[in-house]
Amino acid sequence: MHPFNIYFSGYRFPLVLKPPALMHCSRIVGHSVIFDNKKMFPLCQDWHHTCMKGSFFLEEDGGITSLQYRLTVPQTATVYLTIRPLNLSQRLEKPSSWMSVDTAVFVVSGKDTKEDSTLVCFTESRDKEKCCWKGELSAGTYCLLPFTTSCRLRKRTRKSVSKPVTLVNRTDTGELDLTRDFRGALSDIFEVIDLDGNGLLSLEEYNFFELRTSGENCDEEAWAVCKENFDTRKNQLSRQGFMELNLMEASERGGDPTDLWVTLEAMGYNRNLEMVEACPFLIDVYCEEGQCTLQPVSLESGHRILNTALQRSITARSEVKTLRGQENVLVYTYRGEHRISTVIANKTNQKVTVHVNNEQSKNCSSSRGMSVFAVEVPARTKMVCQHVLPINEHQEWTYNCVESIIPCQ
Repeated sequence: MHPFNIYFSGYRFPLVLKPPALMHCSRIVGHSVIFDNKKMFPLCQDWHHTCMKGSFFLEEDGGITSLQYRLTVPQTATVYLTIRPLNLSQRLEKPSSWMSVDTAVFVVSGKDTKEDSTLVCFTESRDKEKCCWKGELSAGTYCLLPFTTSCRLRKRTRKSVSKPVTLVNRTDTGELDLTRDFRGALSDIFEVIDLDGNGLLSLEEYNFFELRTSGENCDEEAWAVCKENFDTRKNQLSRQGFMELNLMEASERGGDPTDLWVTLEAMGYNRNLEMVEACPFLIDVYCEEGQCTLQPVSLESGHRILNTALQRSITARSEVKTLRGQENVLVYTYRGEHRISTVIANKTNQKVTVHVNNEQSKNCSSSRGMSVFAVEVPARTKMVCQHVLPINEHQEWTYNCVESIIPCQ
């Protein structure tokens, strides 16, 4: 690993990156936890294990959404929590394009999570592609909030496609059939929405897919019709049944692919059938004492809860400085092993506009997608300013950011 240097308006704070094996874990609340480095990333064969899949999706406005998860811990226990991008490629030499996307999980307390819920911990240590946390959790219910910075999963300029990939064609007998490319995409989609990884889709899993692609729910009556007409096992839809369902929808529209493309684009695909606006992930929870349970949920307030937890994780463990000429405007800077994040706190009674300049940074990618930008912070509020990651993790990177107040006109 190479060192990287951090500069703040003329001040220098060198920080040396450590290999994953030398990283430490920590908690935000409660007692601190420091583990022996050799036991940092345990071999958890004898621990109780549960896992759940999911995906980050890019929205039209550039925002990122995902499901949240409810973790129930039956008794106080040592827990090892990881999240990593999910590789769907069948070729070892060519992993999925999103494998470099950064991932993390924030853990907040409370079954019926509110925006003022307590931030318990978050994954900040790395073990190869995994982002990890290990520590003690008290008996209770927690909400797991997946997070990615937008540094590597972001809107790109869409290339014009003269001829989209063909989704359906006709057989020698004149019947409609799904093309091989489309079946491959549907198979990958099935992997993503099969949240528990049992090879089947429950009604709950299928409804998360329906809400994502059409905004509607499949009720029990409609689900019963699906089970009568398509391949199912244990009252759940099989991969073959999922293919049959999509073929039926294509046939009902006479092979018109318009609605099929709506579904594909909602799942992050472009017209070349490349998943470019989504990042599937896998969450693993290992519990040393007792079996934890993990359930997917979709919280209306999920984005606000995540934003609050993110701000607290930054302000709780960061350097703070005041901006020149305005002592009531503060910049908090969190420096993790692989991520830098900043929050601007405006303690004045009027909004302020902060000019942010990263032009002197080297090998850095900002979540804002640009080197120079302005942030408008309302009165008496905090706001995440930016996240920064190295473009190339194997090279030295220098973070040199200068923030200044833009005078009111």
